[in-house]
Amino acid sequence: MAEITAALVKELRDKTGAGMMDCKKALTESNGDLEAGVDWLRKKGLSAAAKKAGRTAAEGLVSVAVSGTAGAVAEVNAETDFVARNEQFQAFAAKVAELALQAKGDLQVLQGLDYPGTGRSVSEELTNLIATIGENMNLRRTAQLQVGDGVVCSYIHAGVADGLGKIAVLIALESTADKDKLTELGRQLAMHVAAASPQALDVGDVDQTALDREREILSDQARASGKPEDIIAKMVEGRLRKYYEEVVLLEQVYVIDQENKVKKVVEQAAKDLGAPVTLAGFARFQLGEGIEKEESDFAAEVAAARGA
Repeated sequence: MAEITAALVKELRDKTGAGMMDCKKALTESNGDLEAGVDWLRKKGLSAAAKKAGRTAAEGLVSVAVSGTAGAVAEVNAETDFVARNEQFQAFAAKVAELALQAKGDLQVLQGLDYPGTGRSVSEELTNLIATIGENMNLRRTAQLQVGDGVVCSYIHAGVADGLGKIAVLIALESTADKDKLTELGRQLAMHVAAASPQALDVGDVDQTALDREREILSDQARASGKPEDIIAKMVEGRLRKYYEEVVLLEQVYVIDQENKVKKVVEQAAKDLGAPVTLAGFARFQLGEGIEKEESDFAAEVAAARGA
C-alpha cells in the first residue's frame, strides 16, 4: 500500500475541488495513484459536485409526508426553478419527506439514512443527483410532528406535484374526536398558517430575543409621546398584545372567517365534536426563506463569457 501523504491529498483536492476526507478515501482506494483517484471521485460524482458547492441554491421544493399520527416536512434547494420541475429532483424531494418521518426532525440523522434501492445514504444520493443534473443542491432542513391520539394534517401551497410545492405546512391536533372531522379542521388551520405565517404557537413560545427587541422599540416610541413612565408601560403592554396577534398562531384572527381568533376556533371545534381538541403544534416551511439570493446580470455574464 502506497503512503497517502498530506501533500498528495492536497494535490488531489486542488485538482478536483472535492473534500479532504473524500480525497483521502479516493487515494486509499486507488493505492495512491493520483489520476486513478481523480477517476474514483468522478465516478462517485464527488468531483463534479464539489465544483458546484459554492453556488447559491435558493430555489427547489418543500415536501411533506404524513403516515398515521406523524408528519414530516423537508426543504431541498437547487439553483434554479427549472430543476424544481425535473422529475428526478421531484422524486428525491418526495422520498426525502417520507424518510424524514424516521429522522424525527434531526437533519443529520436524515442525511445518514439509507436511500432506498441505491446502496447510498441520503447525503450520498444528493451528491449523485448534483453530478447528474449539474446544479448545486442542498438538503437544508426538516421537521416532524407527532400526536398520541389525533391527526397530523398537511397543506401544500403552490404545489407542483402531490406533497411538493413552495410552502408546506403541518398541523398537529390532539383529540379523541372523529378523525375525518379533525382532518377537515386541521387542513383549514394549515391553510391559515400558510397565509398568516405565525412565528409561535402560543404567547409562551415567542422567541425571547425577538420579544425583547419589540418591547424596546415600543418603549422608545411611547416615550416620544412625553407621557409618564407608568402610562408608557401600559401603552407598551397594549401594543404587545397587537404584536402577539400578528406572530402567535392561537392569537391570530382566523383567515377563514376573518372574525374569531384561532384559539376560539379550536375551542368551538371541541364543543362541536364533543371531545377536547388541542392544537399541539405546527410547522411552516417556505422555500428559500432566509437564504440571501445572488443578484446576477445575465447580459453581463454572456458578455464576459464571450470575452473570455
